[in-house]
Amino acid sequence: MKFIQQAYKGNNRWWTYFVTLILLIFGWQFIGVIPLLLVAFLHSEDLIAFQNAAGSSFASLGIDSNLYLLLIIFTFLGGLIALLIGIKTVHRRKVMTVLTSREKLDWKRIFFAFTIWAAIGIIMIAMGYFLGPENFIWNFKPIPFTILCLISFFLLPIQTSMEEILFRGYLIQGFGILFRKGFIALILTSVIFGLLHGLNPEVEKLGMITMVYYIGTGLLLGIFTIMDEGMELALGFHAANNIIAAVFVTTNWTVFQTEALLIDTSEPSVDWEMFVPVFVLFPIVIFLFSYKYEWTDWKGKMFDTIRKPIELNEDRFIV
Repeated sequence: MKFIQQAYKGNNRWWTYFVTLILLIFGWQFIGVIPLLLVAFLHSEDLIAFQNAAGSSFASLGIDSNLYLLLIIFTFLGGLIALLIGIKTVHRRKVMTVLTSREKLDWKRIFFAFTIWAAIGIIMIAMGYFLGPENFIWNFKPIPFTILCLISFFLLPIQTSMEEILFRGYLIQGFGILFRKGFIALILTSVIFGLLHGLNPEVEKLGMITMVYYIGTGLLLGIFTIMDEGMELALGFHAANNIIAAVFVTTNWTVFQTEALLIDTSEPSVDWEMFVPVFVLFPIVIFLFSYKYEWTDWKGKMFDTIRKPIELNEDRFIV
């Protein structure tokens, strides 16, 4: 059974999506954010300072960057748990049906995508460093860096997995069975994914042109999911992207300000590093994955009408 058709294995009435998304927002923005608000409040000198931080960056209160990263990840954990509860209890579906059309997750796919994009990411950072070493400051601090690595490799995938399960799993399946076309689900989820990242400080610094990267990344991960009939490649790719970004390079104007190996001191600008991934590297990765996993029937998976499998009765829900 195709990946998007997995959504039919459950209750798909309109209110189930409404309730589940409300649960997600509540778990993500209300429950998950409590530790972050508490720590920020304890670090503020007065209520006014706390309110000002809430409107800009809690890190401005002097919170340790590793602790701040951990607290941010916790907000995504709250959202992830709420989303999975909604899938399990409201839609009455097995969580695995949102992750893949296979019987179980293919961890080899996850690690393969992680390895490929991590390697490319490191090469890109190395190129940036050697082309402009004056723009970087060596920032290696053994203990903070070790803590950062532990948080990044073991906990940061919570953040990336929450985003992937929401966009490339839950929503791409939901839009897929609503509009009956894979390419419509792909475009809608990619645009929403990009627009939600519009709240990142990078967008404020560089402008809406950054949507090229965010929406382009959404399209890439959506293509992985639809063509490979599962989220494994998207999970591995997204985890590698954020882990490499957090561990190797930081700036004072990006969403992740960490104890990375290097501090980029250059002025924010729109340059080749934004467009090369989308227009050069992403197509190469698509070709590589397509060749390795023998993707076929591109037209059918993207443009054929999505129909409910005959073997599923209207009221058959998996619990």
